[in-house]
Amino acid sequence: MSEILDKLAKAVIAGDEEAAKKAAQESIDLKTNPLDAIKIGLAKGMDEVGQKFHKFEVFLPEVILAADAMKAGVAVLKPQLSPDDLKKASLGKVVIGTVFGDIHDIGKNLVAVMLEAGGFEVYDLGSDCASIKFVEKAKEVKADIIAMSSLMVTSMYYQREVLDYLKDSGTRKEHWIMVGGGPVTPEWTGEIGADGYGKFADDAVEIAKILMEKGSEIKKPVLKE
Repeated sequence: MSEILDKLAKAVIAGDEEAAKKAAQESIDLKTNPLDAIKIGLAKGMDEVGQKFHKFEVFLPEVILAADAMKAGVAVLKPQLSPDDLKKASLGKVVIGTVFGDIHDIGKNLVAVMLEAGGFEVYDLGSDCASIKFVEKAKEVKADIIAMSSLMVTSMYYQREVLDYLKDSGTRKEHWIMVGGGPVTPEWTGEIGADGYGKFADDAVEIAKILMEKGSEIKKPVLKE
């Protein structure tokens, strides 16, 4: 079992979709628990890629290839999951987008990829997204987390506006709020009442996991600087 899990992880690290699919099928043939194959095999490889990205040992193209390899493996394994396992395989639902007035999306795209590879269901609204769309989409899919990116000082205000919409509609407590982007700071995060901030793309996965796991225990924003 450890050998096939290691093979799954290595396929993701190598960014090899075909190897990931082959290893996933092999794990099925060996009757490996499909949830273990995803969480201890594929996800472990993606975690390692995320750590290497944080240390500047790999770059955006390698991260995207690794994420694609993980998705390919998951696609093979997913039909083998029971309804209960399907729930366990998903860590939560995230609505993500770049706020209104800002068309920058490279960082947001990377965060979306890493969240999805990390086990979250991701709904990407794109860039230059009106504040109300975050709220409407979160309500539609029953999102656990709303993640907002801003790469311009002039667009940061709209992160606050999304929170204001949620407060006005009485749904603020239904969603965790994560913010990020070049001009965004821990101080701004606290000022607008958001729940999490990360400086780097791979921080988002760690923060999202903390928010989902700790829940009501969290009394102040989760910050990764």
